Amino acid sequence: MHETSLMKGLMRQIDSAAVADGARRIVGISVWLGALCNMSAEHFAEHFEHAALGTMAEGASVDVTVSDDTQHTNAQDVLLQNIEVET
Repeated sequence: MHETSLMKGLMRQIDSAAVADGARRIVGISVWLGALCNMSAEHFAEHFEHAALGTMAEGASVDVTVSDDTQHTNAQDVLLQNIEVET
């Protein structure tokens, strides 16, 4: 599944950033969805909720920006923009 692989990679990125910040817990994330990534904001949030179970990000809020620019360099990507942590 494309989504499972995508979420595993994103969770590794989130966990690495949180550990580098000395986080105890991740309270929120912001992501950017490219126009051609084949995920809606709702679909992404569902997959994130499942992927975050048992991690520092469990229960974190999710803020999603969806691009409509199919010509954007990252139109097929999901980009982590920000994480909000509790130390």
